[in-house]
Amino acid sequence: MASSKGNRVFVWIILILLFVGLIGFGATGLTGHATRLGSVDGKEIDTQTYANALQSRIRALESQTGEPMSIARAQQIGLDRAVLGQIVTERVLDAEAEELGLSVGDAAVRDQVLAISAFQGLNGSFDRDAYRDALQRNGLTVAEFEQSLREGEARALLQSAVAGGVGASDTHVAAMIDFMMSRRDITWAPVTLASAPAPAADDGRPRVILPEILLEAEIPAPTEAEIEARYAAAPEAYTAPEIREISYAWLRPEDVAADIEISEDEVRALYEQRISEYVQEERRLVERLVYPDEETAAEALARLEAGEAAFEDLVEARGLSLEAVDLGDVAKGDLDAAAEPVFAAQAGDVVGPVETGLGPALFRVNAVLAAEEVSFEEAAPDLRDELARARARREIERRTQEITDLIAGGAALEDLAERAGMELGSIDWSEGATGGIADYAPFRDAAAQVEEGDFPELLGFEDGGVFAIRLDGVTPPALRPLDEVRDEVIADVEAETRARLRAERAEELAARIAAGESFEAVGLAPRDADNLTRRSFVEGTGPGFIREVFAMEDGEVRVIGGDGFSAVVRLDAMAPPAEDDAGVTAERQAIEQRLGTGLAQDIYAAFANAVQSDTEIRIDDAAVQAVHSSFR
Repeated sequence: MASSKGNRVFVWIILILLFVGLIGFGATGLTGHATRLGSVDGKEIDTQTYANALQSRIRALESQTGEPMSIARAQQIGLDRAVLGQIVTERVLDAEAEELGLSVGDAAVRDQVLAISAFQGLNGSFDRDAYRDALQRNGLTVAEFEQSLREGEARALLQSAVAGGVGASDTHVAAMIDFMMSRRDITWAPVTLASAPAPAADDGRPRVILPEILLEAEIPAPTEAEIEARYAAAPEAYTAPEIREISYAWLRPEDVAADIEISEDEVRALYEQRISEYVQEERRLVERLVYPDEETAAEALARLEAGEAAFEDLVEARGLSLEAVDLGDVAKGDLDAAAEPVFAAQAGDVVGPVETGLGPALFRVNAVLAAEEVSFEEAAPDLRDELARARARREIERRTQEITDLIAGGAALEDLAERAGMELGSIDWSEGATGGIADYAPFRDAAAQVEEGDFPELLGFEDGGVFAIRLDGVTPPALRPLDEVRDEVIADVEAETRARLRAERAEELAARIAAGESFEAVGLAPRDADNLTRRSFVEGTGPGFIREVFAMEDGEVRVIGGDGFSAVVRLDAMAPPAEDDAGVTAERQAIEQRLGTGLAQDIYAAFANAVQSDTEIRIDDAAVQAVHSSFR
């Protein structure tokens, strides 16, 4: 359900993305002299806001992928348009909130400013100088930033007014719970071609034997007529794909990095910067159980030492969980007075009582983590390679404009190889091709779309490399001769025969079970699977098995088949969701939240679109391009 708390969280997420992620940029910002990107109903959109938001989104994607992203790549995936659209929508809502008279007081803005960690000093209190410096580095004034906070809060009020209190209907939730969490009990058995009825034993009880009626390996060889019929019936299976003859020129970071010299000082500086990753002191995995006084703590320790209680019992007696008392892995400096006894203990020991800032406590040592140190000499090759690749990516970005200018001037791929140091190559490419440049998704996308006569275009890879391609020719799809694919056709005919015989056998056995015989009596080894839901998976079955089970009627016997799989299944029982099941309760809560949130977002989006359709929006394309140029 949408709530004011949820709205406030949404506002904070936007603010963090737009501001905190940008700390560290130079005072001139990213936008040069242009300051106005456009306007929405008279409310200006400044270039710095767009630049900051775009940079933040690029950084967020880089942190997710672990690879740098150029502005060209960001534009290719539409990131710039998405960011600009979001900013325009926000300004539309700002204008609407202003027209409705929605605003917040100075106290609310002050509370937000004081809560941002980037503005706090070493002692954790608000640092006005840090506040002004951080804003200046992002091209913002105090008034501009605080106005953005005020407008964000007003948007949150507007969202709460439009979509607050929206929730999923009980009927909708109940229907989804019934669909997802209803249960089925089945008896099932896989069927092979060797499955056969079992004759009765001497005592009258059926015994399971599997006479080798027709083993998988004994499928008769197909006749020439069957081979030709299969070949004629499925020509697409034996057709060679379209082959696209492509020339390419590409420039990779590793190729550029090979010519880059990294000094020892640079490598050592990076090592020192990451020293905490390479040099880790001895640590302990520790749990801490705090007591109100030392006497109570000592009594608990005595019970533990006497074997009257386990540490888990002591935790439970305090009304806590193990997660609540877990400190994780700690160093000596993290424990104050408890450091010496804890680090003198062995794994499994409980020490104390030790006086802490929270009161006397017992500490259990769960594991001893030895000190680790990766020397500079060991780390240096990887660090040198990382620095070289980072510098190579920057060098490629620098060369990008030069290469683009060469292409615009009519340079062929061969010219790019000669004049820009790009690697020249060619490939006979088809869907599914791998190896070399074909391993890159951007190349595969471009290769599938390029047409003969297209002018080369410089495109980017996720790792910072760039490439351009040219289509030299196309060999259309062609049916391969039968003699060339004979082995494939024979294998397909045998597979079809095997599947048909197995399915026929399964249908025969299913009919007998439906008539009252047991699984054992017809030569099958049954397996039980109870309390299945639509999210269950039955080991040994194929895709779609559960879906078929939930399409069955109570008591029905059915053959469920798939790729190389057939099974006889009997539905033994149907049951509604177990209301006392914690999983059902959790699923109900998740559905209510998901549906409520989605409905609220849809309502708010519809409202924003309606407002935007009646709003005058002006965007200066030249200013937008100036921002993009500043990223290069």
